[in-house]
Amino acid sequence: MTHSLATRAGKFLVDPRCHTAVAAAVAVLLIGACGGGDNNNSGGGGGGPVTQNPNNRPTFVVGTIGVQNYDGTTDDLLTAGLGKDGLIATATAPVPADPAAPTAAELRRIAIFNNYRAIVDTNPLGGYGSLYGPNVDPQGNVTASQGKVPGTEYIAFADDGTGQQNVTIMAQIPTNFDPANPCLISATSSGSRGIYGGISVGEWGLKRGCAVAYTDKGTGAGPHDLDSDTVPLINGTRQARTGAGKLAQFAAQPGAQSLADFTTANPHRLAYKHAHSKQNPEANWGLNTLQAIEFAMWAINDKFGTVGSDGVRQASIGKDKILVIASAVSNGGGAAIAAAEQDTNGLIDGVAVGEPNVNMPAVPAITVKRGGVTVGSSGRHLYDYTTTANLFSLCAGQKVLPAPFTPSPALQGGNRCASLVGGGQLAGADLIARADDALDHLHAAGWEPESDVLHASLSTFEVASSISVTYANSYSRASVTDKLCGYTFASPGAADNKPVTIPPNTLALTFSTGNGVPPSTGVTLMNESAQGGAIRDFVSINADGTQDANLPGANCLRDLLTNSAALQAGIGQTLRTGNLRGKPAMIVHGRSDGLLPVNHTSRPYLGLNKVAEGTSSKLSYIEVTNGQHFDAFIDVLPGYANTFIPLHVYLNRALDAVYANLRSGTALPPSQVVRTTSRGGTAAPAPQILPSNVPPIAATPAAGDVISVSGSTVNVPN
Repeated sequence: MTHSLATRAGKFLVDPRCHTAVAAAVAVLLIGACGGGDNNNSGGGGGGPVTQNPNNRPTFVVGTIGVQNYDGTTDDLLTAGLGKDGLIATATAPVPADPAAPTAAELRRIAIFNNYRAIVDTNPLGGYGSLYGPNVDPQGNVTASQGKVPGTEYIAFADDGTGQQNVTIMAQIPTNFDPANPCLISATSSGSRGIYGGISVGEWGLKRGCAVAYTDKGTGAGPHDLDSDTVPLINGTRQARTGAGKLAQFAAQPGAQSLADFTTANPHRLAYKHAHSKQNPEANWGLNTLQAIEFAMWAINDKFGTVGSDGVRQASIGKDKILVIASAVSNGGGAAIAAAEQDTNGLIDGVAVGEPNVNMPAVPAITVKRGGVTVGSSGRHLYDYTTTANLFSLCAGQKVLPAPFTPSPALQGGNRCASLVGGGQLAGADLIARADDALDHLHAAGWEPESDVLHASLSTFEVASSISVTYANSYSRASVTDKLCGYTFASPGAADNKPVTIPPNTLALTFSTGNGVPPSTGVTLMNESAQGGAIRDFVSINADGTQDANLPGANCLRDLLTNSAALQAGIGQTLRTGNLRGKPAMIVHGRSDGLLPVNHTSRPYLGLNKVAEGTSSKLSYIEVTNGQHFDAFIDVLPGYANTFIPLHVYLNRALDAVYANLRSGTALPPSQVVRTTSRGGTAAPAPQILPSNVPPIAATPAAGDVISVSGSTVNVPN
């Protein structure tokens, strides 16, 4: 870092305007309460010194910077004018006046509606409106407010000049931002979502008067429709590729075959940025997060920087003055960790992330033990364990589950079991034995028993297959024309599941309604090698007549791990170092996570960090029982609400803790298991969640809850 963390923390701790007036515990929550004096806001005119430090926009920013003010009534930063009640589970989705041509404002509102609800459970029974949500203030008080946040939004592209990266970056600055006590959090999008994919994380900052830095990290939900040759722009509206030029958020690049020839031979296909940009976006997720933070600092100074006597805005609120926490969940959480590792310029002060996608290097080898016993497998790469899940989880989902959980589809699930046995990949004389063996394979591959009930629903939603296909293309820097392992993306016909033209009204809203990883928004995986030609992958019939959800395709994706130099090179660009540069950091992760298992992600990362930083490490890892990856599923899918608690509660608490550490010197809680209580029962709806279901992170955990690291071995209690 260009300046020590201690220096920055000291500045935050002993601000003479604050420390005598507000107790440390309250200062954590009332970040703007002690502001005073000249705030150098944009309302001030000139009269300052001649500009010595002009607020030049970052060199990576290309094109026009969009700036929009929101009044907090008709529209706002957090809820797009919908308010807390407009995001609730029973709310009706906003619709555009002209479904075929939605405006940028309409697309933004629909994107915020969908992305917020895709990350958190918005059912009041699950805690929305009582434990978290726009109406819950920073102190945890439930208010009558709709939680709308007025302020200014800046948006632009970060690019190298080619127009092929065009990573969207955005800064939101609430009206109550205090330039005398500035704070900023990053909220990089989760999954492969677009620019508003981190809005539910950004809420924590907006409520506290902090600016929020967002990036889509080179992914996004708006596809290149090859039939119409239209592409998404930065605001989600669509335009012909030739007219959009370098203003396209994404335009597919051809492989060995031209896009025109490919489309003639394969009509109705779509290209998605994460899969088909040929950029391997994940290699730059840390950089993109740092760029978003730097852009947000520029935006802060654009509003509040001192104006010199020459009329030039100065960068008077430097990085040393702004408290910065890198945050986000899932892929965004991994991006925040990557950014902290790569932060050679000292932009970031602390880290607080949930369920991060972090990939371990082969060396140093980290051992993970649970209850004193070494786990079956740990520290494997996302592509490695996901392609394993893609083979076995559909069969494992045939296991008889406790009520009210339901198994995976019997036809595809049973046939997948039989095909795996036929190929020598599984054993068992009957369905029950085969499902048990598939589950044993997953346990040996690093999944915890607490995830057993999740394999059926995740495989039914084609989670592992969708991720395997997207990431295989991304890591390999493949083109849409390559049809890697015989997969493409298209809208399925209602009658026969074969590729058809995506409905225009559906296409027009993909920026706002999709998640960037088909199946999503009327677009699904197509099996190009199926009997009878391309058809929806899950229902396809193989050349040999079996209907097993395309096991040949799953095996092809798995084989790329060892047979493709291009994919291996791409994977090599996504590994973490563990060196958080002495920054205070907290990771929260649900023990039951079936998508990003703790044994391959947060548990070994804790060990990697301790090996990399030794006594300089300030990382705490919080493992939450009854926590899984998709809070949004909790009050939607059978069994989830009875069993799982919202992990979002613990992300907010981690942010509180890191903020308190930076602003007030409060010690971070040590690494520990937090033991929650399920809502219980088997009926739907499940009982109302209570604060007692989600106990706080302990400042001094019980001995039986402490997570420790000895050398390169992580020890997690049962």
